[in-house]
Amino acid sequence: MSLAGKTIVVTGAASGIGQASSKELKRQGATVIGVDLNPVEDVDDWKKTDLAEPGLIDDLLDELPAGISGLANIAGLPPTAPAEAVLRVNVKALQRLTLGLIPKFADGASIVNLASLAGNGWRNAVDQIKEFESTDWAGVADFVAKHNMEANARSYFFSKEVVRVWTMLHRWTWRDRGIRMNAVSPGPVETPILPDFLATLGERAAHHMAIMDRPGRPEDIAPVVAFLMSDESAWMRGANLSVDGGLYANMLVRDYGLEG
Repeated sequence: MSLAGKTIVVTGAASGIGQASSKELKRQGATVIGVDLNPVEDVDDWKKTDLAEPGLIDDLLDELPAGISGLANIAGLPPTAPAEAVLRVNVKALQRLTLGLIPKFADGASIVNLASLAGNGWRNAVDQIKEFESTDWAGVADFVAKHNMEANARSYFFSKEVVRVWTMLHRWTWRDRGIRMNAVSPGPVETPILPDFLATLGERAAHHMAIMDRPGRPEDIAPVVAFLMSDESAWMRGANLSVDGGLYANMLVRDYGLEG
């Protein structure tokens, strides 16, 4: 598998999964444009951008070149951040950047959204997800208040549920140009924001950590992002790949009584 000749944009490239993915994409021959508010190393170009500001996203869209082969939407805020910020950065910014880049994508381009095991409950939130899809940037504050998104890290879980659904909705949107969209859902990963998750999720997170052999590492996720950027994944559309050390499978067999 080679990514030679491909230009790929990676958001959140300064640390964690974004940094590891940028390095892996470079290792496989891609030209990488890293997007982050903090300095990004080991990429071909760094675009300093605050994804919490829609005007700066629009400026970034003007700066990025044509002929982009892929976009890895990895930037995101943890559940300890204010709910409005979480929904704006994790969802609205991701959508604004992705849709804005469509005219600049090369035919056959790949979009990879970093979702999460936290998004597995999307089936129970369909009505809220539909409502949120009709909410603009300014309307996020009212949505947060209406649905009590500050409680129990709900904003983070909801943001990943929306990303999972949005990925499926766009399975064929640009099929005439061969542009595909897929998602990757990690479990707990050793990144700078892992302590935020453990502190916020409490007993649930402690239970997950207790049954795993180890947390994930960014280097466990990066090759999956690279695969979805490659031509070998060209027929994958709207898929979600769980990369979680078996945690989701464990939840399923427990919930459905498949063991014992």
